Amino acid sequence: MAVSLERDFIGYGANPPDPRWPGGARLAINFVLNYEEGSEYSIGDRDGVTDSGLVELPSPVPRGERDLAAESMFEYGSRVGFWRLMRIFAEREMPMTVYACALALERNLDAAAAIRAAGHDICCHGWRWIEHFRLDEAEERRHIRLAIESLERTMGERPLGWYCRYGASVNTRRLLMEEGGFLYDSDSYNDELPYYVLAEGRPQLVVPYTLTNNDVKWGTANFGTGADFFTYLKESFDVLYQEGATAPKMMNVGMHMRLLGHPGRASGLMRFLDYIAEKDDVWVCRRIEIARHWLQTHPYRES
Repeated sequence: MAVSLERDFIGYGANPPDPRWPGGARLAINFVLNYEEGSEYSIGDRDGVTDSGLVELPSPVPRGERDLAAESMFEYGSRVGFWRLMRIFAEREMPMTVYACALALERNLDAAAAIRAAGHDICCHGWRWIEHFRLDEAEERRHIRLAIESLERTMGERPLGWYCRYGASVNTRRLLMEEGGFLYDSDSYNDELPYYVLAEGRPQLVVPYTLTNNDVKWGTANFGTGADFFTYLKESFDVLYQEGATAPKMMNVGMHMRLLGHPGRASGLMRFLDYIAEKDDVWVCRRIEIARHWLQTHPYRES
């Protein structure tokens, strides 16, 4: 199925395709670690503002002044939270995808090396953790190029997937197609299966993401404890797993090092990973594996 950048309220409708996940899995699960710390807006990077996105409290520091508290909360993510989450997945021998802001990994080469060694895949989260809808076309094109070149240096290969901070600009998908090296983008939240869109007259695979099964809910006061995170993920999983007997889908789980990396929150993730490990017919996979599977199993066909 293909659509343009115009809004699509129909999608797959009442009869979604059988994804034919490997091994006949009832559900594909992709865990996404957002690596943003070190690429956010900062006074030191001449942005004129300290980023306070997804930190513990609203900042009382006047806009335009340096907020050392917010900076240190970002630093916790890369100094501590990253390593805790990496250990949790390593202990369970489960893969994940890293939404990598290129500049952030440049500033922590040990983390980049650890991601490579663990075999987790990279989806480009931009050159920096900034909103692409605020960039003009020329600047956005430059950011895309910088991100690719940076990740080639730190990770040893170019990224094959793309995801903006929050949402794309009206130019993003066209610019990704113009660049030509991306297999998919995830700048959408509108489905539980991949699908194709048309950009510049050519098909582009979209692997939708989620802000629902996501630890950002701590930032909106929807979650208070690790148990809240576990319960919500479990309830989502249980419904999708039941539906998967006849209509398999995919489930995304979004994670942030400066949020979920704290012990009392990470406990909920640990419980959920152990819960799904006991289930049969579940494919815990990397995002690039979903994209490649879909491209091979459900190649684009003109409607």
